[in-house]
Amino acid sequence: MKIRSLVLMGVGHTNADVVLKWSKSPIENCRLICISKFPYATYSGMLPGTLAGQFTPEEMQIPLPALIERAGAELILDDVVSVSPENRTIHFANRSPLIFDVLSVGIGSIPAESNKFDTVNIVPIKPMQTFVERFDHRLNHCLKNLNRSPGIAIVGGGVAGIELAFCIRERFLRQVPGHIPRIQILTSGEEIGDGLSSNGIRKSRRLLAKKSIEVITGFRVTKSTHEAVINQNGRSQQADVVIWATGAAAPPVLSKLGLPVDDAGFLATDKTLRTTAQNYPIFAVGDSGTIIADPSPKAGVYAVRQAPILWHNLQAILKNGTLEEFSPQKEFLKILNTGEGKALLQYKGMNFHAKWCWKLKTYIDKSFVQKYQF
Repeated sequence: MKIRSLVLMGVGHTNADVVLKWSKSPIENCRLICISKFPYATYSGMLPGTLAGQFTPEEMQIPLPALIERAGAELILDDVVSVSPENRTIHFANRSPLIFDVLSVGIGSIPAESNKFDTVNIVPIKPMQTFVERFDHRLNHCLKNLNRSPGIAIVGGGVAGIELAFCIRERFLRQVPGHIPRIQILTSGEEIGDGLSSNGIRKSRRLLAKKSIEVITGFRVTKSTHEAVINQNGRSQQADVVIWATGAAAPPVLSKLGLPVDDAGFLATDKTLRTTAQNYPIFAVGDSGTIIADPSPKAGVYAVRQAPILWHNLQAILKNGTLEEFSPQKEFLKILNTGEGKALLQYKGMNFHAKWCWKLKTYIDKSFVQKYQF
């Protein structure tokens, strides 16, 4: 009997769960192959806490060789350059092509316009696997070469940008005791905290102000120098370190997969998470895909919730079963790490800022990532 190949392109929140389920119940007469650019995955929910010194880098990482070996699967560390859906073939930068029977694409997203500027002060949030190292490198360079406190700007006023502002402040205070960093959040929008309630936004602003973190709205970065960013009106803001944490954009490789995409360049899928193209046995999950009939924000919570549906549908494709549909939830728990062992929690219109909120977040995050650490 022919041995078929199930391939996971990217081992993010959704595909990692497939590996875990495979380790407990592999599909007969099928091999599992995982593709990644890095030998470990980074859990985004713990990145701010790692910056703040609440976790070690290892605590937020999923070592892929151990996880994939436990599942009896194969790991390919390489860049995918294109896919030929008709031939079910994946082409790599440094190895021979791979033929698949079923493919799940889960490579996440990149910050919008992150490749627009190439000045040394810009540090994109992704790839997250190298972010802490890249941030420290830039900050240390500034500390050694400037005779003043460096200006730190977070470009992007979403929930991620808010968390980063709080936790980068904590990291700076640990590295440079006695010096208060100059941190700004710059957003092109009219307000910060997209997805937060009006009360949650007000609380966020009060907490940011208390930490002397400035919020500047209506500021779209159109130019960057080594020491500043400039907006559409020519206004300049000093920024020796620029954390690029804008909204999600499609990674360039998605345009090379030969599959339909939405207006933003993400892979277009139906409600089963399967590509809308000609019934190819290809799925797109997490940030990589958009359910055209019911799109949802690019957030990790959706990637996690898609995992059971993906696992069922991968088996259904291989066993000629019936596919299930994914229904994204409209409301979910949000917890923002505000540093100093506290967090801001929002759920169903309620908002709390307390140590117990941070403890709950830590419990949820650690419980999730520890499932995959061996």
